[in-house]
Amino acid sequence: MTTTTDHTIPDAAPIVLEKTVVKSWKTPITLSIVALLSIVLFIVFRRGGDTTFTFAGGRIAPSLPQLVVPTTLTCVILTTLLAAMAALSWWLLARFAKVPLWYSSVFAFIFVVAFLTWAAGDNSRPLPITSLLLGAVSLSVPYIFGALGGVISERSGVVNIAIEGQLLAGAFLAAVVASMTGSVWLGLVAAVVAGVLVSFILAAFAIKYYVDQVIVGVVINVLVLGLTNFFYSQVLAKDASFLNDPPLLPSLPIPGLSAIPVIGPVLFDQSIIVYLMYIAVAAVYIGLFHTRWGLRLRSVGEHPQAADTVGINVTGTRFWNVSLAGAIVGLGGAYFTLGSVGSFSEDMTGGQGYIALAAVIFGRWDPIRATLAALLFGFASNLQYTLAAVGSPVPSEFLLMLPYVVTILAVAGFVGYVRGPAASGKPYIKS
Repeated sequence: MTTTTDHTIPDAAPIVLEKTVVKSWKTPITLSIVALLSIVLFIVFRRGGDTTFTFAGGRIAPSLPQLVVPTTLTCVILTTLLAAMAALSWWLLARFAKVPLWYSSVFAFIFVVAFLTWAAGDNSRPLPITSLLLGAVSLSVPYIFGALGGVISERSGVVNIAIEGQLLAGAFLAAVVASMTGSVWLGLVAAVVAGVLVSFILAAFAIKYYVDQVIVGVVINVLVLGLTNFFYSQVLAKDASFLNDPPLLPSLPIPGLSAIPVIGPVLFDQSIIVYLMYIAVAAVYIGLFHTRWGLRLRSVGEHPQAADTVGINVTGTRFWNVSLAGAIVGLGGAYFTLGSVGSFSEDMTGGQGYIALAAVIFGRWDPIRATLAALLFGFASNLQYTLAAVGSPVPSEFLLMLPYVVTILAVAGFVGYVRGPAASGKPYIKS
């Protein structure tokens, strides 16, 4: 006779996983500091008179009427709004655990309008908005190309500190090739090749030999700076007419769109390299989030072990995508010599690669957000020239450091808590 014992397992109590919510206090603190600064600057040290904004047209677009506003009243209204938004940010933090990015963006926009009203007030010369925006877009081109390259590289798991070196190499080789051949198109191709060559060095040491990626990037930047300075002083400067006199890319207005007031001259009356920038932003965004290539790229940047398990070549994927990132950044370097200055000079990038890297972080490794961040930094860079032209009382020393102040505030304050790709900066050693 067989005896069966009934082992009954009682119903286990449900397991409740508590989600830990980490509150980021950086954004409310930053907004409060900026609001307090606004009170001191725009109210305590207020300026009288009126502020005049002009909206001049370009070669095709018509001009809009001037906008004249009372300086003191406008600054008081906008400062009050900033103080209210800073106070509301604390309530948003308590209720939703974080302040939305759009909220910080609106706050920043209001502050910029108040600052422009104050800086151009007291019957100073009119502030040309169209020229301000046009210059912002022009100065943003290297930032945007650099940020796109940074997004691709870091999404694949490699920190691209070498953006500065890739921009500088692209600018140098584009100037030399375009000068020798007289072709801006060959100059653009040369810039792409230069960016790829620099990225090969980064990829080889970081991916194959597992060298610390940050150290490799910094060394590459110093190496490219030294090489370009040497060749400039020893070669280019001795025969500038042949080696350092490239043709400039002509402006190509888009029919219809270039005739739109303000926006037309700013966005649609540009050179081919700016239009390539528009295409690059759209292509990187679609490719990154809506194609198999983007899925594989993001997988090796987030969980390379899992990607390797399903048959993805982690090393090869990272290597070729870092090279692609270098090609994009090198094209941005060509803008310095073929689209803006018209010749190469020592250290002409001036640290813009590092600002592009900050745009990657500020944009949370998203190509669209990184582009918007790059536009913000370009606007801050151009603001110093515009305010100096209208006779603003803002000290020139502050205007020179304005782009870097905006970069620090954006990354350290407005961006809040961010998390990059999980495997970024970590070499993958196949077990």
